[in-house]
Amino acid sequence: MQLTKATEQAACILTLLATQEHDIPLSSELIHQRLGGSQSYLQKIMRRLVVAELIKSVSGNNGGFTLAKPANEITVYSIVEAVEGEVHSYPNFGFIDRVFAEAQPLASQASQTVNSIFDKADAAWINVLKQHNLAEILVDLLQVTKVPTINWNDSIMAPKNFITQIRENLAEIKLQ
Repeated sequence: MQLTKATEQAACILTLLATQEHDIPLSSELIHQRLGGSQSYLQKIMRRLVVAELIKSVSGNNGGFTLAKPANEITVYSIVEAVEGEVHSYPNFGFIDRVFAEAQPLASQASQTVNSIFDKADAAWINVLKQHNLAEILVDLLQVTKVPTINWNDSIMAPKNFITQIRENLAEIKLQ
């Protein structure tokens, strides 16, 4: 199965939100600024994440987006499913049955066999994706004991201070 760029973008959005201070929503402006690309395309991705209950929208002057659940409950599979839909790597357009129509029931059995092989492959792939969550990935990547949080909104207002804040937060967590 080939994933679209929307999956990587969704993972980046969720990473921003997982590391965002939990009581401060992240503005859609900041998310768009960091990801770039089309604003309308980004809104479609955000909508899919809201519908999948991975993020929630907070209205108001200081509104934006937050995680809808803890990062350790957001699996890689839940991200893929939210953005790409249900996983089916083999669409089965019926060519086997059509091309070998005179060889029934053998053609149908062949089609079922091929479907079964891909269903097993999909199940194995899904199983691996379900075993990993956003928090685990961030903790492993950053070599910390818990996911650090910062206010990403500050990266727009005070970029130099923001870099210092990131370094201090990582150093503090590594000492714990």
